[in-house]
Amino acid sequence: ADPVALRVARHPSETEGYLLTRVLAYCLEYADGISFPNGLAEPEEPPLAVRDLTGAMRVWIDIGAPDAARMHKAGKAAQRVVVYTHKDPEKVARSWAGERIHRMAELELYSVARPLLAELVARLKRRMVFALSVTGGHLYVTVDGDVIEGAVERHALTAG
Repeated sequence: ADPVALRVARHPSETEGYLLTRVLAYCLEYADGISFPNGLAEPEEPPLAVRDLTGAMRVWIDIGAPDAARMHKAGKAAQRVVVYTHKDPEKVARSWAGERIHRMAELELYSVARPLLAELVARLKRRMVFALSVTGGHLYVTVDGDVIEGAVERHALTAG
């Protein structure tokens, strides 16, 4: 695939783990119309979104541990809602259990392997070049000639 150049600003409230999860989510969900809206400066917007040519949001991509009210709103705003977390996915899923979330059954929750993120955080630089390969839910990130690998796992959610 062709290289993708990203210029990503780190919001003062954003941890390095959140930033890297956001960048990996961008790569994993890459499609025409994907962008970083003002999601961190604009709390009503998702950190990442895929919009069609009319500007309508097709995919709401959230990061971390968004609350149930936010996921309810996301379910109404976009055809597909995806969350990539760098936190404990079981805890995130539990925080949504029993809550009112629009189209909960279709919500997708993925976790990025913590050792992979920890290794990327340790190598984080102002200017960073890496290659990312994805095979069957497994990520291979090549940074400075080293391959760091880890899984991206989808977690089942129980509605209600």
